[in-house]
Amino acid sequence: MTATYRSIAFTEYGDSGVLRVVERELPEPGPGQVRIAVRAAGVNPIDWKIRAGLMAEVYPTTFPAVPGGDVAGVVDAVGEDVPGFAVGDEVLGRGIGGYAEFVLADPAGLTHKPEALSWELAAALPVVVTTAYRALNLLDLTEGETLLIDGAAGGVGTIAVQLAVARGLTVVGTASEANHDYLRSLGAIPVQYGEGLEERVRAVAPQGIDASFDTSGRGSLGTLVELTGGPKRVVTIAAPDASDHGVRFTSGGPAEQVPGALAEGVALAAEGKLDLPIARVYPLAEAGAAQDESEAGHVRGKLVLVP
Repeated sequence: MTATYRSIAFTEYGDSGVLRVVERELPEPGPGQVRIAVRAAGVNPIDWKIRAGLMAEVYPTTFPAVPGGDVAGVVDAVGEDVPGFAVGDEVLGRGIGGYAEFVLADPAGLTHKPEALSWELAAALPVVVTTAYRALNLLDLTEGETLLIDGAAGGVGTIAVQLAVARGLTVVGTASEANHDYLRSLGAIPVQYGEGLEERVRAVAPQGIDASFDTSGRGSLGTLVELTGGPKRVVTIAAPDASDHGVRFTSGGPAEQVPGALAEGVALAAEGKLDLPIARVYPLAEAGAAQDESEAGHVRGKLVLVP
């Protein structure tokens, strides 16, 4: 009898209703791959944006597609030429198609899970940690500068605020008013996003904005460019119209990666020096509801799926 596993998949772009639980044949890892029995998978805004077809030019999709890029679990099979990982290892990292009970992964995108981390937190960290490190590196920030983060209370924003503050930066972060105390607790100066943003930012940061990081894609790039004094030091992970503003869209290609970022961020989290709230944990079969909550906005931290 052929072994199978459950995953979430979609065969066309659309709302969360296109997501289905499907049975798949359990794959064997090829050379340079490991197979992970998933204990938890992170949900990121990019997941629903890809599912909706909003990022088709940046992330072309081949159907059927399984969402997700964050996983934590146990290595249960190892292909040829995989040093450093063995069956039984607890790991976290990048797993393409992470909304599943099993996933094949490139060991280069994995790190070992510290015992101090829960499965849920371990699964929440990979994408947000590597993305935050990458963006700060691309912006070439130095101590004493002021950084504006649009969408600062989400997963990536939460990590980016803490890393930036630890590096001696002044951080202004946009969020709904309900998350302003939360941003203050992380060390950021909160402002309400939306119309009038430019005036509000100038009021709290009269020294000016040296760099801006857009994590939300809410249509604020023009304002961020104006506040920063030009597009050179503005990056986005969420706005497909970035090129219209002369802004760099960072999708995490090999040339953009920061070596050691995942291991360093995970170690900081295990030591209690990097905080990431888990907003809610959903069963795998309720992936559509998780994406709906993500799409509605206002999530503080991360949403997680468990098989």
